[in-house]
Amino acid sequence: MHEHDVRDGTAFPQPASVAGFVLTGSSASVTERAPWMLRFEGYLRACVALGVPILGVCFGHQILAQALGGAVAKNPLGREIGTREVTVEEGVEDPIFSGLGSTFHVSTTHVDTVAKLPAGARVLARTALEPHAAYALPKVRCVQFHPEIDGDAMRAWVELRRPLLENEGLDYEAIRSAARESPAGGAILRNFVTHFVIGDER
Repeated sequence: MHEHDVRDGTAFPQPASVAGFVLTGSSASVTERAPWMLRFEGYLRACVALGVPILGVCFGHQILAQALGGAVAKNPLGREIGTREVTVEEGVEDPIFSGLGSTFHVSTTHVDTVAKLPAGARVLARTALEPHAAYALPKVRCVQFHPEIDGDAMRAWVELRRPLLENEGLDYEAIRSAARESPAGGAILRNFVTHFVIGDER
């Protein structure tokens, strides 16, 4: 496994040299349209065209949508943070959610949303505040939530953002007390590797 900071200006890896990508979260916002983001978006378009398996997470979910013709904006429903329930769309049976059932809980923290999906994208799941909690494109799966964050990390993020939550009128104590482990997150990461990197799912 190799990590690459797309902000530092170094050359991106050749798409053919990697088995797949996980695009992580970021403190930046896709709406900033910074030069490094525009450069990265061009690279992502090339990767998608070549069929490289990609899992987009939070910022990764958003920048991939933007790169492919979608749009990202501040979520009009407000900040989503804490352990949240995800509902799989009716009729969706996707390998990224293999073994998880129709609802499951995940860790989430974001203020932006994919307001417009790229052409051809298929919505997989939603939350109460996020209608595009997960979407699919060929060889690509994107999730607005954070499958890599465990309960301790989620509580730490909530504590760090306490002033913001209280300023926005959110119930900090309730959000913190509800934060818990999210086994579905680990399952999603494993499913991506199993079905998209090792396997050949669309």
